[in-house]
Parts: sequence; structure tokens; C-alpha cells
Amino acid sequence: MGFQVEDLGKNMVKLTIDTTAEAFEDAIRKAFEKNKNKIAIQGFRKGKAPYQMVVKMYGKEMFYEEAANLLIPDAYEEAAKGCGLELVSRPEIDVTQIESGKPFIFTATVAKKPEVTLGEYKGLEIAKKEIVVSDEEIDEVVKKEQEKNAKEINIEDRAVAEGDTATIDYEGFVDGVAFEGGKGENHPLVIGSHSFIPGFEEGLIGKKLGEECDVEVTFPEEYHAKELAGKAAVFKCKVNKITAKELPEIDDEFASEVSDYDTLAEYRDSIKKDLSEKKEAEAKTEKENELVKKAIENATMEIPDAMIDATARQMGEEFAQRLQMQGLNIQQYFQYTGMTQQKYLESLKPQAKNRIETRLVLEAIAAAEKIEISEEELDAEMQKMADQYQMELAKVKELFGDEEKQQLTQDLSVQKAISLLVDNAKEA
Repeated sequence: MGFQVEDLGKNMVKLTIDTTAEAFEDAIRKAFEKNKNKIAIQGFRKGKAPYQMVVKMYGKEMFYEEAANLLIPDAYEEAAKGCGLELVSRPEIDVTQIESGKPFIFTATVAKKPEVTLGEYKGLEIAKKEIVVSDEEIDEVVKKEQEKNAKEINIEDRAVAEGDTATIDYEGFVDGVAFEGGKGENHPLVIGSHSFIPGFEEGLIGKKLGEECDVEVTFPEEYHAKELAGKAAVFKCKVNKITAKELPEIDDEFASEVSDYDTLAEYRDSIKKDLSEKKEAEAKTEKENELVKKAIENATMEIPDAMIDATARQMGEEFAQRLQMQGLNIQQYFQYTGMTQQKYLESLKPQAKNRIETRLVLEAIAAAEKIEISEEELDAEMQKMADQYQMELAKVKELFGDEEKQQLTQDLSVQKAISLLVDNAKEA
């Protein structure tokens, strides 16, 4: 097997790959063996006709496509490894010669990893961000905890009010005729949740336990059921139950029940500490992202479209896997959102381009700064994985081949490059 490399510019190359005539003939025979059980020739049981008889009857051409599919993957992989380039997209394959007795020749057009010319990346200026936690933010956390610990009490001595949960029977009518999907029994409805048609919940305010009433509403013009959109309706309702939340007093006793602290003051201090740590982590991430963005803006690189396409597809596959873990699939997502696969991949391209730029620039900084990762650092990272998945370190190491180890080394060097940007930044 041989290959030639042609530089097409804009970080695209074409590999012209040829296999020997003998290799192609061997692939034809393999294609025959793979498909012979599908071939019927008079005088022979299905799948029992000899190769030469089949070739005489139908010609070798019937096996060309299968033979090409058998040859291309290994031949391309060998050429990709031997060309000395880091190829970063799926190859676009084009067969240029396919004929018995001659070498099989095809081309693979593919993107190569772009070179990066770094600009300024040390001493980048960034605005200093003050970490402040307000009393209002602490109050909000305490209020949420108070809501979580509220008791539900039955109301019998007053009418429905804002914030109550009214358990109701209802049936909706348009022009005096009941419509499909407009009936429910013992439905709990939080008044003020805006989960029903506008005006419905307000129409229940002031109604007493056991009271029957008519609630008049108008369906929104953009209502999902087109036959109801914009139409006036009457809901005949009955209030079966009224409940309300009884909130606990916010005091030392409350603090001791919802936290590990004895007093409200200590509880609030702990909330302030947690919020402060969270804000510091967010500010750190924001600072890192801003510095990386500046380093990208100062750098020069030419990213081929094929590389962006490949990364967008990878991101799409990652998203599909996350959906699968939630019991959904990508086709359901497209159905819910009105997306198509093509539109979805197109929408990912800006993020894909940013992901590529980020990685390339950080790798270039790591190389320029001669950042190295020690065996101890690799072991420490693998130990984190072992702890996360409750495995022995030795078992994790067994799972790491040379390629995985190299990828982990690159990931750690990229993290060190980010730290270098942060350590050398100037806060204004």
C-alpha cells in the first residue's frame, strides 16, 4: 500500500491511497464469501455455487462496492498514521480507480489540526470582581427553607384566598357544549400558580368550601388547542377542599431544626459563607473564561469547516447520550422542539468553533510554556476517578491505554495553562 499527501490549503489535505491489485482481488473474494449465501444459480443449492461460476455469470463488478468497503477503513487508518499529520475530521472518500487486475485507488479529503500563532497571553487585564453577599440573598435562602418546612392545614372557616390550594371538580363549556379535555375531579390547584387559563384561578378567590360556581374565562389566542383558541368558555366548578401553608416562625428553634446550628445568627452566617464560596467559584470560572477568550482573540489560527462539522457532530452525540440517560432519545427531542438533525447540528457550530479555539490556544500555551505532567500528577487524577467510581487505582490504570493516558495528560496540561493565565493576569 502507498499514499500521497496533497495540501489543499486552509488546513485541508487530500490523501491519495492505493492498495495492490492483489489486495483488491483478495477483498473481492472476501466479499464473495460474505455474500455467497444470498446468491442462487440454477443447478446449485443457494450459497453453494463456486466463485468462478458466480463471476462468470454476474461478473466481479457485483462485489466491487463490498470489496471497497472492506479495504478502505484499514488502508485509510494506515495512511492517516503514516502521513505524520494530526487529522481532525471524518474523511470524505472518493474512489478513483476500481477495476479487477489493477490497484484499488481512492482519495480521502480531511482536515488537519491547525497551527496556532499565539498573541499576548500573559499579563492580560481583567476587571476585579468584589464578592458581596447581601442580607436580601440570605433572606431568600431562609425563606425557601421556611417554605420547605411549611405545614399544610385544612381551611374551613374562610373562603379561597391567594396562595391557597383549592381542590376542585370542574367542567368546561364553549357555547354551552362541553369540550374534550375540559373536565377534572378533585384537582388540586395552587391559587396564584398561573397553571390554568388566565382568569380561572382568580375566579375561584372568595369561593367557600362546598360552593359551586361558574368561572368565565377566554382562551388565549395562541392556545395549543386551535379549536379553543380565543374562545370564551364557562367552567362549572365545585370547591371540595381548601388548604393553606402554615409557615414556621423564623427563630432559633427553626434554625436548629433545619441546620446544624443552635441559633438563627449562626445559621445565617453559615448561609453567607456558602453563598460566598459559591460566588467565588462562579467568579473564578468567569475570570478563567474571560482570560481564555482574550487569549483566543489575540491568537491567529485557521479552522477548517470540516473540523467544526466533526466537533458539532461529537457534541450532538454527547447530548444524545445525556438524553438517553434521562430516558429520552434525540428523535423525541427533535419532535418536542420542532428541530431537525441538520438544523440542530447547524445551531451547534458556534459552540463547536469556540470549543476548538479554546483547546487549540490552551494546547499552544502549554507547549510554549513547556508545561509537563508528572507521573505523580497522573496518578492523583486517576485516584480521583477511582474514588468517584469506587474502584481500586490499579483497576483504573488497567483501563488506561496509551491513547487514553495521552488524552488525560493533555487535559491536565490544558488546566495548567488556564492556571498560568490566571496567575499572570492583571486585575484592574
